[in-house]
Amino acid sequence: MTPAARLATATDLLAEVMDTPRPADAVTSAFFRARRYIGAKDRGEIASLVYGIMRHWARLHWWLERVNHMPDPRALVIADCILAGGRSADAVAGLFNGAKFAPAPLSDRERKLIRALDTRTLNHPDQPEAVQAEVPEWAEASMRATFGERFLAEASGMLGEAPLDLRVNPVKGTREDAVKALADAGIKATPTDLSPVGLRLAGRAPVMALDAYKSGMIEIQDEGSQLVAFMADARPGMQVVDFCAGAGGKTLAIAAMMENKGRVVATDVLEGRLTRAKERFRRAGLHNIETRAISTERDPWVKRHKGKFDRVVVDAPCSGTGTWRRNPDSRWRPLGPGLSELLPLQASILDSAARLVRPGGRVIYATCSVLREENEGQVEAFLASHPDFTLVPVPTAWPAAWGKPPVTTDMLRLTPLRHDTDGFFAAVLERRAEVATEAADAAAATAEGAATAEEATA
Repeated sequence: MTPAARLATATDLLAEVMDTPRPADAVTSAFFRARRYIGAKDRGEIASLVYGIMRHWARLHWWLERVNHMPDPRALVIADCILAGGRSADAVAGLFNGAKFAPAPLSDRERKLIRALDTRTLNHPDQPEAVQAEVPEWAEASMRATFGERFLAEASGMLGEAPLDLRVNPVKGTREDAVKALADAGIKATPTDLSPVGLRLAGRAPVMALDAYKSGMIEIQDEGSQLVAFMADARPGMQVVDFCAGAGGKTLAIAAMMENKGRVVATDVLEGRLTRAKERFRRAGLHNIETRAISTERDPWVKRHKGKFDRVVVDAPCSGTGTWRRNPDSRWRPLGPGLSELLPLQASILDSAARLVRPGGRVIYATCSVLREENEGQVEAFLASHPDFTLVPVPTAWPAAWGKPPVTTDMLRLTPLRHDTDGFFAAVLERRAEVATEAADAAAATAEGAATAEEATA
């Protein structure tokens, strides 16, 4: 495809993304499936153009408002060509020429737009900090409360693209085995800094077409997500629940840590996710996983299995602010519940899931959010209302067999700026055996007293 044809197609794709209430990656996949004549290289270029516009969304809108132009898909593409792409006004006019497969010629209003933006760049000193850092209005106050004076730096750290990380499946091979297999396929991979089983690729690669992926030796998983799984310290023979399993990424990591011994129950309210996850489990060669669809976090299955598990991992539904590098559209088009709905849901899920843990067992509460109210705030509220639980600091919770812990703080907080991972949070909460025993004794005494009183009355 010519550069002009790519721009025309990118404009069509951007229009579909803006008009369709689905995640941009799903819309993009469907768009290209319907246009199989577009080659892989062109697909990559077109997707990169559209995702770039979503990464520059606030600044592009700021400029278009400044020059009094509506932010329609064509205007956003035109503005991005000049402000982010560095093209001159004349060069843009030459691409929008109405030739075969090229965009339609510029209107008089669009010609005025390119003259107004000519020689300008994406950033401008008059832009507010939230615009500079591409932070939407709904998240600004929470992010400022979370990061304080580091707001602009931390938010700006989420502007780039996320790296492509892999997790090596120890059931199928070592990290060295995976590096060699990838090298044989012409792909360079280097060990991650924090995860002992992670690899980072130098660029994009068709990972799912590789033999190392098809055989289950590697999985695509952000380094931060890998660390959350390690926080469970799940050992061979344990009984473990992944309470919000989703696509099963953490389930796979936990089951592999257990060396296929013991039992992992993957639960989720969306049965379709669990069905798709089963294929991943089979490919990884893991046989200690079973799936369980539940209706809500208060499903009767939870009550029936109260106090039966050594570990319960709660990767709670959240705002997803930690994944903005990976999903830039989610800043501007949050398709799920807002914070006002998420916060009580997270608290309810954590409260219910904690019932599954035996005395001495642990709950690992995690999110892919950077907002304090979804993270430390939830943990603090839980501990205040559950005196039989205590916080286990990261260095204590981290499995000694896997080397140095990633942080030395009480809770795990990762950000793109400081750790070059997605923004993840995790806290380990242990049910204290002595408190649980005292509570059980008190309940038994109460029951015995009630029975004695009933006998006396009789």
